[in-house]
Amino acid sequence: MTPDKPPLPQLFKGIALFTPGGDLIYCIDPSKQGRWHLHLCATLQEILDLPEPPHFLVPCYTATIDHWLDPRTQQIRTFAEAYPAVMRYQPVLNAIFGTGELVWQSAPWQEGLCDRMVLTSYRSSFPQLWEDHDLILRLDPTEAVLYYQETATQQSQLDTQGYVLRLFIAGHSPGIERILENLHELLEKYLGQPYTLKVIDVFTHPELAEANQVTATPTLVKVWPQPIRRIAGNLEHADKILQMLGAKEKY
Repeated sequence: MTPDKPPLPQLFKGIALFTPGGDLIYCIDPSKQGRWHLHLCATLQEILDLPEPPHFLVPCYTATIDHWLDPRTQQIRTFAEAYPAVMRYQPVLNAIFGTGELVWQSAPWQEGLCDRMVLTSYRSSFPQLWEDHDLILRLDPTEAVLYYQETATQQSQLDTQGYVLRLFIAGHSPGIERILENLHELLEKYLGQPYTLKVIDVFTHPELAEANQVTATPTLVKVWPQPIRRIAGNLEHADKILQMLGAKEKY
């Protein structure tokens, strides 16, 4: 342990986010109040110069730990789990969280989100994530909120060329695949500008649903250009989607 490394609190929640290339960013939160997925992704975006926060990593490359006090025995207990893609990093996880030779539990595999083909589809837009930068960074939770607010402000000042879209769903099904196919065809044919469309499962990322004020699924959110617009429920009406996006062309 280096002399300037902050001591580990007795009770805390921790989250570690890896990249496919093996870089690591993590947070230890003694207040046990926050979910730090957003902050870790925003920090990775800044450090690796990514086009946007890599939220798609969370359901595949995350490990979480909870040091908690059992009220019945007054003993500190530990619950630690990691997704299959990062189970091989258990020695590193034990080193950063001070858990000795703890054997981590394997979290359930996220069907439809962590398939090799799905992840590979992001590689051309986020090539830095597949490179190894020898990065191991601890994010201080006392600074994370201010940092994320600054990052959000910077995001709103980005070049207005192109669209940033989010599609919020609840689980994966053939119906969702059909929606994606129709939406992709519509955007390619009528949008006339570059766009980024990210699919977010509210079961996996409830914090993103809350942050985007999503109360029903499916919901399509236009994050950029502002103003933010949403359309929920039936996404079969192309004219309503184009109107929400501010596109001139109509069916």
